[in-house]
Amino acid sequence: MNIRVARTTQPKQKPADEDKLGFGKVFTDHMLLIDYEAEKGWHDPRVEPYRPLSLDPACSVLHYGQEIFEGLKCYRRPDGGFQLFRPRDNFERMNRSALRMGMAGVDVELFLEGLLALLSVDKEWTPRSEGTSLYIRPTMIATDPFLGVAASKRYLFYIILSPSGAYYADGMAPVGIYVEDELVRAVRGGVGFAKTGGNYAASILAGVHAKGRGYAQVLWLDGVERRYIEEVGAMNMVFVYGDKRLVTPALNGSILPGITRDSVLTLAKGMGMEVAERHIAIDEVIADAKAGKIAEAFGTGTAAVVSPVNKICYRDEEVSLGDGLIGNVTMELYNRLTDIQLGKADDPMGWTIRL
Repeated sequence: MNIRVARTTQPKQKPADEDKLGFGKVFTDHMLLIDYEAEKGWHDPRVEPYRPLSLDPACSVLHYGQEIFEGLKCYRRPDGGFQLFRPRDNFERMNRSALRMGMAGVDVELFLEGLLALLSVDKEWTPRSEGTSLYIRPTMIATDPFLGVAASKRYLFYIILSPSGAYYADGMAPVGIYVEDELVRAVRGGVGFAKTGGNYAASILAGVHAKGRGYAQVLWLDGVERRYIEEVGAMNMVFVYGDKRLVTPALNGSILPGITRDSVLTLAKGMGMEVAERHIAIDEVIADAKAGKIAEAFGTGTAAVVSPVNKICYRDEEVSLGDGLIGNVTMELYNRLTDIQLGKADDPMGWTIRL
């Protein structure tokens, strides 16, 4: 499909100080847009200057929440080139989210072609400093101007780009997490596995409570028994036992199937580590931590890649995970994965796409 490209006549000034980029605060000159109508399917793909969207006040997404999104990154390689990490996997996951939310199916190859067209215009916004990247946010929203609980017949897909600073600007440091045992984010059969705004909205209040207690993230338990560990607000969770055995909650329909999670587990298996995906009771984790059986713990996600966790608070009791420092397994997996993402190491899995 032909993708129209209209370049801006008023280019923005690119950030001069990459140490102050932060995350999601600065946006590039252009965005990709593709429309959907039930009678026509996906059509009119175009790259246009970045601008506010114009939506009818009765727009379906504003009232009934038909919305999904993704998150991935463009990296600047040591040789000056650019590359993406597993973009097809993001669009395929978006398709699964769309199906659960009753939205139009995603044309993976069209959306990937559109992303490449957008990056051909704005890839130079990718920062150069260690640990930085160009964050990519694909989004789909329902646009029918209609007040009624029904699947929309019109959708807008768009992608915006944001140069982002290093997640560990002051060096990687372990964080503490707070176990939420009263509020519930998702249940099996619901939309927990879909990357939709409602899942994140349901986590905000618990996040406020956790930060008020001095913890960086919320660890969610299952929504039925409130006994089994599911995921952290923005990350999947992994526990490392002394013999380099990784244990992580099994994907059960209420946990986001993280692409970084899958990448880390794949690398770990290739390094000869044992990986177990199963139900993990919070009481088991607390007991194993106290007994010194858990050597390390970390979260996995697009933003941080791997984030070490050194303490967990459950029912007002704080328990250390490991020795409080960054574990060797955590660091090795982080380095292996980021070296592939940044083009510093070979990619035997075929995960990357060079621009």
